[in-house]
Amino acid sequence: MPNLLWAKSGGRMVYTVPLIVFMDDVSGNVSKQWNKHHVVYVSNGLLPRQLLEQEFTIKFTTGSPHATPMELMQGVKDSIQKAADNPIMAFDVKHGEEVMLILYKLIFAGDNPMQAEECSHGGLKCNYLCRTCTVGGTNAEKKSDKGYSAIFQCGELRTPKDTRAKIKNQIELSMLSGGTEKVKNAVSRSGIKDSATAIIVDQLLALGKELHKKTAGRPRLPEAESLDDRINPLLSMPGVNIHKDTPTEILHTILLGIIKYFWGQTMYILDKDRHLGVFQTRLASINQEGLNAPTLHADYITRYKGGLVGKHMKGLAQVMPYLIYDLVPEKVLQGWSLIGKLVVLLWHTSIEDTEAYLMSISCQHLFISIYLIMTC
Repeated sequence: MPNLLWAKSGGRMVYTVPLIVFMDDVSGNVSKQWNKHHVVYVSNGLLPRQLLEQEFTIKFTTGSPHATPMELMQGVKDSIQKAADNPIMAFDVKHGEEVMLILYKLIFAGDNPMQAEECSHGGLKCNYLCRTCTVGGTNAEKKSDKGYSAIFQCGELRTPKDTRAKIKNQIELSMLSGGTEKVKNAVSRSGIKDSATAIIVDQLLALGKELHKKTAGRPRLPEAESLDDRINPLLSMPGVNIHKDTPTEILHTILLGIIKYFWGQTMYILDKDRHLGVFQTRLASINQEGLNAPTLHADYITRYKGGLVGKHMKGLAQVMPYLIYDLVPEKVLQGWSLIGKLVVLLWHTSIEDTEAYLMSISCQHLFISIYLIMTC
C-alpha cells in the first residue's frame, strides 16, 4: 500500500516546512503615542540563521487592535491546519520539478508574558511560576531550605491535556457559590489561567447559571459551539505541545533580567564604597577587540548606569570579572564569573558537537544552582 502522502502528492517529492511563529503586542503609531495592538509574524525555520535575521524573510500574518492574542492564534492555527490537510504545490527551481509542501509549527517565539498566555499560564507571579513544569509552591514552601533548593530543579512537566482539564475545572468552579475565591485559589495552586476563556469565567461569576438562559439584550451562546471551542486553541493543535514549544526568550530573561539586576546591585556597592571612578578607568582601558559586542563607552556606561539596554549588558557580562576583582566581595565576583560563562553558552551561534554542548550546559547549571543555594 503506497504512502498516503505519496498518493496525495501524485508522485511528487514531499517537503515539510517548519514555521517559527512570533506574536507580541506592539505600537501601531509612527509617533511616540502608544496604540497597543497584537501582531503575528511567521518565518521559515529551514532558512539559515543569517537569512532568518533579515527583515525580508519575516512575513506579516495578521494583526488587530481589537482581537485578543488567542483569537488571532485561532486563525493562524486554522490556516496552518488547512495547509496541512491540503498541501501546497510549488516548483523546485533547483531540481526543476513540482514538489508538495506541508507546513507545521516549529516554535512559538515571543517574550515571557506572551508565551505564558500562549500556554494558558498565569505568569511569574503565580505560586507555580513556570509555564513548562510545575516547579514552585506557596511562599512559605519556597522560603524553606527544601523548597528553595527545589526551585532550581525541574518539576513535573505540564501537558496540554492536563492544562485543558484545569481550565475546565476553573469554569466549573465559577458556577459554584463563592466562585470568585475558588477560581482565584485554583489559579494560584496550579498557575493555569486561560485568557481565551476569561470572558466566560467573568460572565459566569457575575451571572451564574443565567448565562445559558435567553434574556432580552443578551443572546444565548450558539448551540453549535462547545466549551472545547472556547479554550486556548494551541492546547488542542495536532503535533504541538505548547508548554515545550515556547523556548525561553533570553533577552528579557537573562540580559534585562538576571544581569541587569546583578549589575544594579554591583553599581550600588561600587558607588557606596566610592569605587566608581576606578571602575570607569578600568573599563576605558580594557582591550575590547575580542568582544563580540558593540564598543563599551566607559563614560556613557557609568553616567547612564541605570538605563542600559541589552547590548550593553551582553558586553559587560564578558568583562566584569576583570574590572571588579578587588572592588567587590568575593561572592559578587563569583556571581559575575558564572554569569560570564552562562552568556557564552546561551549566545552560541553555531553548535558543532551537540552532546558536548549539552554536557557543558548541565555542568554550568549545577555550578550556578550550588552557588545560588550557598549564597542566598
